Amino acid sequence: MVIVMTLRTKLILLALVPLLVVTGIFSWVTLHQGDMLTKRELHIFEQNLRRSKETALKDYVSIMRTAIDFIRQNTSNEDEARAKVVALMQEASFSDDGYFYAYTKDGLNLVHAAQPGLVGQDLYDFQDRSGNYLVRNLLRIAENGGGYYQYLWQQPSTGKEVDKVGYVEQIADWEWMFGTGLYIDDIATEMRLIEAGVDANVKQTLLAILVALVVSIGVVVSAAVLFNVREHRLADQNLKELSHKTVQHQEEERRRVSRELHDGINQLLVSVKYRLETAMTNIPTTESAHESLAKGGEVLNRAIQEVRRISHDLRPSVLDDLGLLAALNQLLDDFRERSGFVMDVDIQPSQSDISEEVATTLYRIVQEALSNIEKHARATRLTLSLQEDAEGLFLCISDNGVGIGEKNAYARRGIGLRNMRERVEFLGGEFEVSSRPGSGTSIMASFKRFQA
Repeated sequence: MVIVMTLRTKLILLALVPLLVVTGIFSWVTLHQGDMLTKRELHIFEQNLRRSKETALKDYVSIMRTAIDFIRQNTSNEDEARAKVVALMQEASFSDDGYFYAYTKDGLNLVHAAQPGLVGQDLYDFQDRSGNYLVRNLLRIAENGGGYYQYLWQQPSTGKEVDKVGYVEQIADWEWMFGTGLYIDDIATEMRLIEAGVDANVKQTLLAILVALVVSIGVVVSAAVLFNVREHRLADQNLKELSHKTVQHQEEERRRVSRELHDGINQLLVSVKYRLETAMTNIPTTESAHESLAKGGEVLNRAIQEVRRISHDLRPSVLDDLGLLAALNQLLDDFRERSGFVMDVDIQPSQSDISEEVATTLYRIVQEALSNIEKHARATRLTLSLQEDAEGLFLCISDNGVGIGEKNAYARRGIGLRNMRERVEFLGGEFEVSSRPGSGTSIMASFKRFQA
C-alpha cells in the first residue's frame, strides 16, 4: 500500500519534525538537569532541617541547665535542690512528644515525664530494637562533654517505636546525665511533601514546554490545534461524566454488598445458629460436646453481629427505606450509646425533596465526622444541626475537643476530611472546616442549589 502525501502535508511535516526533535531534546536536558539539582537541594534541605532540630534540642537543654543552676544557687540544701530539679524536669515539656529525662551514672532512671513507670529502674543494659545500648551510649556522650545521639524510642502520641535524636549533658558534681530529644519521623513526612511539590513544579515545567510546543504547532497548523482543543474539551467532559458515574457506582456497589451481607450471608449464619441451638436441645451430647457447641454458638453470634455492623457501615438500609432524617437519627443514637457524649441535635425535617446524591453525601459527612471526633478530638460534647431555608440546606457539626493544632494538620490525618470536601464540591456545595487548638472543631457543609 502506497501512501501519497500532498505538498501541504510534506511542508507541515518538514516544519513540525525539527520542532518536535528540538523540543524533545530541550525537555530531556531540562528535566535531567532539574532532577540532579532537585536531589542536591533536597539533600541540603534535609540536612538543614535535621540541623535545626538538633539546634533546638541543644537550646532546650541549655534552658533547662540555666533553670537548674538557678535552683542550685537559691537552694541551700543539696537534697532539696535535687528534688526541685527532678520536679521541674518531670513537669517541663515543649511539645506533645517533647520531655526531659535524667539518669545517674549507673543508669538509674530519675526522671521520665512520658513514661513515669521507668522512674527508679536500672536501664544501664537496656537495648533498643536495633541492639543499641541507649543509656550506656547517652552516659558516655554526656561524660565526654555532651552531644547528640540517634536511637529508637516509643513515641508517646502514636505508641510506635520511631527514630529519635537526643541531646544530653552532665551535671558533673551530681554525676547525673540529663537531656531531651525530638522524634525525626516528621522529617521523612516533610521531605515527601517537598518532593510532591517538586514533582508539581516539574509537571508545571513540562506543561509550559508543552504549551510552547502547542503554540508553535498552532502557528503551522492552526486548524489542527482547533480540532485538538475541541477533542480535549470532549475528553474533559467525558472524564467528568465518568467521575460522576464512578461515585454513583461506588454507592450502588455499597448498597448491593450491604444487602447481600444482610439478606444472604447474615441469614445463612442465623440459620446455622438456629440449627446449632436445635442440635443442642434435641441431640444427647456429653458435657464437653455441649460446651463446644455452646462456644460455637457464641462465636457464630458474634459473626452475625459483625456482618450486621459491616452491612450497616457500608450502606444503612434505613437511608434507602426511610430517608435521610431517620438514617441520621439512627446514626446519632448509635453514637450516643457507644460514646456517652452529651449531644445537642437540631435536625429539621426537609420541606422539599432531597436528591439521593445530596442525602448520601450528608449522611457520609456526618458518619465520617463522628468517627473523627471519637478517634481524635478527645471531646465530651457534640452539636449537630441540619436546617433548610430559602437558600438551601446547611449542615454544621461542632465539638469541644482539642481542635486541630496546625492549619493543614487534618490533611495529614487521613483522607476523611478531603473526601468530605470532594463529595460536597462535586455536587456544587460549599465545605468549610473551622478549628483552633483547645477550642474544638466545626465542620460546615451547605448546598445552596440542591436538586430535588
